[in-house]
Amino acid sequence: MKQLILIRHAKSSWDTPLNDVDRPLTVKGLHDAHLVSIHSGLHIPKSYIMWSSIAKRASETAMVFAQNLSYPLESIQFREDLYTFDHEVLEKVIRTCPDSCHCLIVFGHNDAITNFVNKFGSEFIENVPTCGFVNIKFDYHNWSNISNGCTKRIIFPRDLK
Repeated sequence: MKQLILIRHAKSSWDTPLNDVDRPLTVKGLHDAHLVSIHSGLHIPKSYIMWSSIAKRASETAMVFAQNLSYPLESIQFREDLYTFDHEVLEKVIRTCPDSCHCLIVFGHNDAITNFVNKFGSEFIENVPTCGFVNIKFDYHNWSNISNGCTKRIIFPRDLK
């Protein structure tokens, strides 16, 4: 069995003219990342790996989660191929996860995340909001074979306020 947790980066800033990849989190984004990471800790298995897009907003979200889950920051894998808005690219990256890993946590971007969870999950989600957490379980032994998962947990910041 494989477990995939997809987390859309928290709210990012458009206040200064930066390249998209360099946009940081807002104060609200940092708050939401702390809120969701603390609440989601009960729904994350003891053993997992974390992958994050290289975008600043995704990597900052991943670091907040790592700190609150006591996951070593140096163990987060920052991946250029996760800086994507395309669910097919996201799917290809996830399928490369080593089969020895039973739980993968991915920090990424929309529309890739919403489209992925609607393709693979059992529950339709119109839009995964910033800092949205979606946990999907797959009854497969190989990441390369995943399909038709079961959505086990959805946590959105608005539901915790």
